[in-house]
Amino acid sequence: MVNLSVEELYSNVQNRLSLEIVNGTYSFRKTIKEGDVNRPALALAGFTKVFTYDRIQILGNTEMRFIESMSPGERRHALQTVLNFDLPCIIVTDNNPVPSELVEIANQRGVTVFRTPLKTTQFTHLLSDFLDEKFAPTTTVHGSLVDVYGVGLLFTGRSGIGKSEIALDLVERGHRLVADDIVQISRKAAGVLIGQGSEMLKYHMEIRGLGIIDVRSIFGVRATRPQKRIEVEIHLEEWDNTEDYERIGVDEQYTKILEVEIPFVKLPIFPGKNITVIAEVVAMSQLLKVAGVNMARDFDERLRRKIQAGADDHFDMERYLERDFE
Repeated sequence: MVNLSVEELYSNVQNRLSLEIVNGTYSFRKTIKEGDVNRPALALAGFTKVFTYDRIQILGNTEMRFIESMSPGERRHALQTVLNFDLPCIIVTDNNPVPSELVEIANQRGVTVFRTPLKTTQFTHLLSDFLDEKFAPTTTVHGSLVDVYGVGLLFTGRSGIGKSEIALDLVERGHRLVADDIVQISRKAAGVLIGQGSEMLKYHMEIRGLGIIDVRSIFGVRATRPQKRIEVEIHLEEWDNTEDYERIGVDEQYTKILEVEIPFVKLPIFPGKNITVIAEVVAMSQLLKVAGVNMARDFDERLRRKIQAGADDHFDMERYLERDFE
């Protein structure tokens, strides 16, 4: 569970969102429990059955004009109705004047009131971006994450199988390391998985027999990047003669991380097999699929058409050699 206090919110977005404190730090120790914001227009009108009071409350032009239209008695009653709930804080946008009744009741209820010169729509978008990042579901995976041709490849497998060595080989070939050993993954809006390294291990790799190396120091700043969208998981495992591995690629496999489905490639390894080149091909194949090209399905379709047409698959070597003039 995310523990974001009003004080932490203020310290993180004060400059970015031009926040000023109107009354005092009354609710700085309160916890913001949800990553969404709320505009309490209905609550101000007296309908509180579905009032999401545990969110940050934003008073924009609509709410402020509504409050101004009330008589002093109605205004006090409406504000007391809203502030009787345990609100984390209130933010008034567009530099609207803050009614004295709001400040008085907020002080009594221990609720901090902020104000910003930003327009409501702009402010809401910027604040929501920050809250989405703070409240994004997260997990940690043991593996290596590399940006290969712009595709985020997450290498997983048992400890010692060679994930770091493959990542190092890809970096040497000009690709970019994001994280090794510990990959911190968060789910952003629209089902996007973002991976990054831990603060302690950032850009460092453990190569068995050699020790810890600093990839950025050895290969330069172009060899690393702070985070990357995870698009394919490549699971490394020892070759098993009894396993029925994918041969054509028509039946694609998927896995779920934080309830987000991404392509999954089970890659058997054995001495002498060039996993690095295969990883590059996986990345290029993913780029083609994003562009609408599926090589395995195209081949399968051509093969089916040829079988249906009854074409002769016999290859005449002598005829071929007669026309080979190179």
